[in-house]
Amino acid sequence: MKKIISASVLSVASLINAQVWPEIKPPVAEKQNHIRDIHGDKVNDPYYWMIDYFKKGKDSTKVVNYLTAENNYLNAMMKDTDQFRENLFQEMKGRIKEKDESLPVFRNGYYYYSKTEEGKQYFKYCRKKGSLSAPEEILLDVDKLAEGYKYYAASGFSISPDNTKLIYGVDDVSRRQYKLFLKNLTTGKTTDLGIKNTDGYVVWANDNKTIFYVSNNAETLLSEKIVRHTLGTEPSKDIVVYDEKDKTNYIDVSKSKNQQYIIISSSSTTSSESRLLDANKPNGEFKVFQPRLKDVLYDVIPLEDKFLVVTNKDALNFKVVETSLNKTSVENWKDFIPHRKNVLLEDVSVFKDFFVFKERENGLNQFIIYDRKTKKQKSIKFDEAVYTIYPSNNPEYNTETFRFGYTSLITPSSTYDENLKTGKRELLKQQEIVGGYNKENYVTERLFATAKDGTKIPISIVYKKGLEKNGKNPLLLYAYGSYGNSMDATFSSLRLSLLDRGFAYAIAHIRGGQEMGRQWYEDGKMMKKKNTFTDFVDVGDFLVQQKITSPQHLFAQGGSAGGLLMGAIANLRPDLWKGVVSQVPFVDVVNTMLDESIPLTTNEYDEWGNPNNKEAYFYMKSYSPYENVEAKNYPNILVTTGLHDSQVQYFEPAKWVAKLRDLKTDKNVLLLKTDMDYGHGGASGRFDYLKDVAMVYAFLFKLEGITK
Repeated sequence: MKKIISASVLSVASLINAQVWPEIKPPVAEKQNHIRDIHGDKVNDPYYWMIDYFKKGKDSTKVVNYLTAENNYLNAMMKDTDQFRENLFQEMKGRIKEKDESLPVFRNGYYYYSKTEEGKQYFKYCRKKGSLSAPEEILLDVDKLAEGYKYYAASGFSISPDNTKLIYGVDDVSRRQYKLFLKNLTTGKTTDLGIKNTDGYVVWANDNKTIFYVSNNAETLLSEKIVRHTLGTEPSKDIVVYDEKDKTNYIDVSKSKNQQYIIISSSSTTSSESRLLDANKPNGEFKVFQPRLKDVLYDVIPLEDKFLVVTNKDALNFKVVETSLNKTSVENWKDFIPHRKNVLLEDVSVFKDFFVFKERENGLNQFIIYDRKTKKQKSIKFDEAVYTIYPSNNPEYNTETFRFGYTSLITPSSTYDENLKTGKRELLKQQEIVGGYNKENYVTERLFATAKDGTKIPISIVYKKGLEKNGKNPLLLYAYGSYGNSMDATFSSLRLSLLDRGFAYAIAHIRGGQEMGRQWYEDGKMMKKKNTFTDFVDVGDFLVQQKITSPQHLFAQGGSAGGLLMGAIANLRPDLWKGVVSQVPFVDVVNTMLDESIPLTTNEYDEWGNPNNKEAYFYMKSYSPYENVEAKNYPNILVTTGLHDSQVQYFEPAKWVAKLRDLKTDKNVLLLKTDMDYGHGGASGRFDYLKDVAMVYAFLFKLEGITK
């Protein structure tokens, strides 16, 4: 591994303006008139034809040729970074421990774990019976299974209650549609069950022969049905036990931790409904726990003597209620952990004698241990100013050990076991950074920017020790800001390649997530969505005011819904950013939300609104990046997508880039990379995706004049 040149040695400022981009003409996309006419508003979409690859039966040659031309243009423009990108790839790969094992997890008499081998892209799924010294069983050799595939994802490993069978899902297209396979762990024989278009997961009934799975629509990819299958029978004889009629809901099926119930959940972002079935009676009927209520979310946790329910009924930040096993309707719910105005209840881990509540207060997580016998509570304390904690794999119910993960911007991912009775904590494993890593060489801070409306926006930032706040430092600002997903501070060994070359890295915890409670999400969705974008801009302005960076050195990055954010902030404040990286971006909001044939569209109405509603339409139109491209200067922009993307279709970023090329008045660089083999998550191998990271980093470094 080559030694990384630190910021203290490399003078970043001396390399600024060293960038040279080739004088190459970019592709010019053909225009074809296509009029969108709704709510009395007629809009011409000249790049609508790019949807042709997605629309089956259409001639897609023109689309593929255009995307290929854009790829060729990117390769030509970035040609002088080829060796640097290879060096970055090897540098990042060199920090990863290639031969490794996950921590074993004890479940139903066996220790389960996965292991990776040197030079291998995938992993082996293994177990040992009763003791870690027992002989190893390799249940699945995914390295071998993936041979010959450009993309291969195996997931949903589900072991039968009697430990003799394994069912898993395979996606070899990168469309997140999985086929199901059964492996007999006694004979070693693997059988294709003939079941496709699933999410890859199954739930076993207690009879060891009945499974339940989610059936997705092959075109829209919506989760539509829960299906029961009996091993040894044809899939054509499978029974639909639940058919979701509301196209705005996602559905799934799970099993309670105490193994007594099969649970069907149907939920949108605003309401939910659960159905329960005795796991010992798989041919019985699922019973509704509580019929769905407007604006009420709830999750059911079965115990041996009652149900716990996590709900937002009359509780914006959620609370825990309890109810008896035979009276489950809402009028019987009694507060167990009441609602608190300033504390968001995020998760509940249940054990025979303890509960562990994961809560969020003032933007930071904490664990609260509840003793079911004494009724006493205590919190698990942590020292760093900015960190992330999360429950790890805790499948066993009758145990006093709680396993959890801990990380921060400077602390590698760490797994602990905490004795819930004694409080004794043991570090089981910390991510090893090959070549060495010293957290004392880096600084992390928690800052707050003030938004235009006075709201305080948290910022997590990390940089190499010795960085001077003189406005000359390159800084990469990241955010997401949608679906209530909180972007907490976590460690990345890949990020060291930025930090060690003088970059600072910051996360803007903008509205649309839930970092500061449920209201933080409510204030960043639907008709308040623009708060997400203006928050990000205000954070950028704050970092400039604090002289941590300047517009000549400030970069922005986001993906998927965060890619929408990138498009919006490029339109709002193009002068604030030296460069923008927009990955698999959701940028054609209006057109996509109007087309119900596009995967997952109707599931998104509660997040963005339904543009068939006039008010929602015009609000979306006012911020949708594609709709608001103008004849003005834009920053340097790198856009990535995947031809088989199941979440954000390739044609959204392609159309956006084409329109930007046509209208922008600057001479800054605009690049589009389409991965012709992958989808939303990129490559499936554990090293291949590093090449994409290296490309992004090389783009940033080239703009900063950093050449090694």
